[in-house]
Amino acid sequence: MWARVDEYIHEIVPFFRVAYYQLGYRAAERLLNLFYKVTVEHEDEAALEAVPRDSVLVYLINHRSNADYVLVSYALAGRVAISYAVGEWARAFPLEHIFKAFGSYFVRRRYREPLYHAVLERYVQLITREGVTQGIFLEGGLTRDGRLKSPKIGLLDYILGIGRDASYRPRMFIVPVAVNYDRVLEDRSLLAELAAIEGRARASRWTQLRSVARYVWWNAARLIARRWQRYGRAAVVVGTPVSLESWFDHNRDLYDIPKPERLARVQGLSDDVMSRIGKLIPVTAVPLACAAIQSFDRDFIPRADLLGRMSEMRDALLELNGRVVRHERIEDTFDRAWRMLKMRRVLAEHGSGYVVLPKSRELVSYYANSVAHLLGPFERAVRERDRLPASVASGIS
Repeated sequence: MWARVDEYIHEIVPFFRVAYYQLGYRAAERLLNLFYKVTVEHEDEAALEAVPRDSVLVYLINHRSNADYVLVSYALAGRVAISYAVGEWARAFPLEHIFKAFGSYFVRRRYREPLYHAVLERYVQLITREGVTQGIFLEGGLTRDGRLKSPKIGLLDYILGIGRDASYRPRMFIVPVAVNYDRVLEDRSLLAELAAIEGRARASRWTQLRSVARYVWWNAARLIARRWQRYGRAAVVVGTPVSLESWFDHNRDLYDIPKPERLARVQGLSDDVMSRIGKLIPVTAVPLACAAIQSFDRDFIPRADLLGRMSEMRDALLELNGRVVRHERIEDTFDRAWRMLKMRRVLAEHGSGYVVLPKSRELVSYYANSVAHLLGPFERAVRERDRLPASVASGIS
């Protein structure tokens, strides 16, 4: 048993090096800015600055891309170095050594052995007590359809376990963080995984390898030819810190009740945090354009209709306190989205409008889904309005 414990410890525990972190941060900064224009907003930066220095901070983040690790670290640079839980996908040379050097620890996602989870729980609680700031992707994995997933509570429950010592309860804070992109690097791969899960036809491994090779070759050629274009915007919104003191006060018997009941209460807390993250999701140009395209239910959309729908949606989002990145002329917002959608062969210009190209509808839905929870009631209303006769619809508008 102790030999197995030792094996788990060597697998989980990282070897953080400040020098590696500094070098890695600089390299990540350059790489990130090569691919994206990065936007970082704070819901209430003063509240974050006011959190006491001895606090236990847990950043809870939605998960859209493996680039999230770099993006969130970049967004919080100068404030804190985060220790992430990383899945089995990164346990390969040289990724394993890189992640461990940055202080990340590895988690077996669907491994049920009690001894393993006992070791993992003790490790997570130890580093949390010692002041290591935790970053958890609350969905437990990448979203395959673009929508926010239900939260997973395992790691958060482990961290909350330090609340058995009452002295930690006033010091614990959760910080919701929302991320979104104009282009997720793995979007087509995630959609292919979704198709496989749903039992639909999936491209062969050879076809996928050819696609990756083509992607690498094409982008390398664009770099060499100085025709490189960034993939639009990567946006982060850091939310207001939430003290857990009152939550612990309302759950004083948390560690005296049966485990299933305790987990149900942690699930309630996680659902509340995920709701906060959903409200903070930044709305960049491509998700806004795709939400507008999807609302029409047809392949050809006149430019005037598309711009009008995007403008309506943006106004609705601003009214709902949606985080619309850059309030500018809607024509400029669409032009930025159009460059990306044209490059991805999602849209084609045709006469006075645009056509959604074959096999691209899923990609449109993927990006529209990232803001669907914000636009749900509005989108249903405009769809109903579109079905009405023109004279009636004009009167409603």
